Amino acid sequence: MNNFWKFLQYGYLIIAVIFLVEAALAWKDDINKALFMLGFSIFILLIFFFKRKFRKKIEKKNKL
Repeated sequence: MNNFWKFLQYGYLIIAVIFLVEAALAWKDDINKALFMLGFSIFILLIFFFKRKFRKKIEKKNKL
C-alpha cells in the first residue's frame, strides 16, 4: 500500500505539468484561463509537497 502512495504523489506532479503546459498554450488567447491554470498548478504542487512530507513523517513514525 505504501508503494501505491509513492506513485500517486508523482501523479500530482504529472497533473501540475499538464496544467503548466495548458497555461503556456492559453497565454496568448485567454489570459484569465491561463492564470487560473497557473494558479491551479501551483496549488497542486503545494499539495504534492505537503503529502510527501506527511508520508515521510508517517513512515518515520512507523519505523520506530
